[in-house]
Amino acid sequence: MPGPGPRAGGGQGSSVPGPARCRDDRRGLSAAQVERARRWWKDVPGLSFLHADVCDYLASNTAPYDAIYSVWGAVWFTDPEVLFPLLAKSLAPGGVFAFSQAEPSLGAYGPQPMRGKWLEGRERELTVLRWQYPPEAWADLLKLHGFIGIEAQVRPAPDAEGLGTLLVRAQRPG
Repeated sequence: MPGPGPRAGGGQGSSVPGPARCRDDRRGLSAAQVERARRWWKDVPGLSFLHADVCDYLASNTAPYDAIYSVWGAVWFTDPEVLFPLLAKSLAPGGVFAFSQAEPSLGAYGPQPMRGKWLEGRERELTVLRWQYPPEAWADLLKLHGFIGIEAQVRPAPDAEGLGTLLVRAQRPG
């Protein structure tokens, strides 16, 4: 059976593997999405949803994970200079970190403001930072924080007008 692995930015749980074969701790900042996910997935053993900031959680975590992943989640909205050292510390030797998010916008580099009402219950727009880098820059950041075996690429959208997906995978030495 695989070892434990959390998802950073669990949202409503739309990417839950089924059936869950390991401990899967998911963190999210939207209380409404976390509660919805708890209801939808309440019968899946070993799956938990926490309403928490991923950096706070990883800073206090002492149990190493075999894998950590983020699907259009926390990596997109968290400074990699803060997040990546915490991820490296939280992975077991040989552990895998993987994430996906939208491909970077043309000309965008680093933190970019994003506005919207996308959190449930918001009446006014909220501006948050979203980190965007080309695949090579993500690879350099991961290498800087001690990761190895790094693969970073943009997969094009199925249609020419759609947004592609950035896919990144790295390992902790071990």
